[in-house]
Amino acid sequence: MFAKIIGVVIATIVIASLPEARSFAIPFFIVALAAVFVVECVRVVPQQNAWIVERLGKFHQALEPGLNIIIPFLDRVAYKHSLKEVPADVPEQVCITKDNTQLAVDGLIYYQVTDPRLASYGTSDYVTAIVQLAQTTLRSEVGKMELDQSLQSRDVINRQIVNVLDEAGRSWGVKVLRYEVKNLTPPETILRAMQAQITAEREKRALIAKSEGEKQQEINLAEGEKQAAILKSEGQKQSAINKAQGEANALRVVAEATAAAVEAVATALSKEGGLQAANLKVAELYIGALGNLAKTNNTMIVPTNLSDVAGVVASAMTVLDKSRVIAKPA
Repeated sequence: MFAKIIGVVIATIVIASLPEARSFAIPFFIVALAAVFVVECVRVVPQQNAWIVERLGKFHQALEPGLNIIIPFLDRVAYKHSLKEVPADVPEQVCITKDNTQLAVDGLIYYQVTDPRLASYGTSDYVTAIVQLAQTTLRSEVGKMELDQSLQSRDVINRQIVNVLDEAGRSWGVKVLRYEVKNLTPPETILRAMQAQITAEREKRALIAKSEGEKQQEINLAEGEKQAAILKSEGQKQSAINKAQGEANALRVVAEATAAAVEAVATALSKEGGLQAANLKVAELYIGALGNLAKTNNTMIVPTNLSDVAGVVASAMTVLDKSRVIAKPA
């Protein structure tokens, strides 16, 4: 404000030194001084901001968003704070894990000013304080874990750091909303060893998958052969059953045909002249059999008595006669 008043005084002196504008010097001085006072009295605070006003070097009030009036020379805006959520980068640092492995870690803090007065007078630079405390807490948390555990426990590390920072930030008027670990980078030698381990693990899984596939293939082949053998035996069984049924049916048909033939012979014998016809047929068959025997053999068998022929015929007729007697009641 003093610089503005000095500027008004210098401008008034310049105007007064000009003969043609000397009469406007005093009105200009009054109007310019009034304008300076108005400008210095009125403060327009943007939304999501808070300005700290000191009166005679002591905290007086925190200006809310909108139009505010202060007293020139007595009041001054000492601090301006944004109430928005602000991200702050945490520089990369080297941490030592529980198993004495170096780990390069960096992160990102999200904080918000909740009390403008504490943020102004609680610490000289709350951003630096938060970042330094975050680095210290990060080293402490990583030092409690082994390398593999620290690589898998980002959420745990984030929560622990937020808890510590939020507790400390209460006296600074700052609330730490969250902390995110961006990178966890082991040394190059550790990375190569991890890559070799991953490669070996993948080769192991590939071999296991291959062996499982071969095992399943053998099982499938065995199951196929088993099913084929079962089907083949079922076919053979059904074929034997069909063959047996066919032979049984053939025997039944032959038996039925034989029975029908015997019945027909018996019926024929029971008729008039049937016996004489049978005698004649038997005699013809006997003579025919003797003739065939002579053709196929050098030695011819001749009955010593031709009456034997009649005896054979009589014997056959006796059988036929009995058959006719048996068949009659039927």
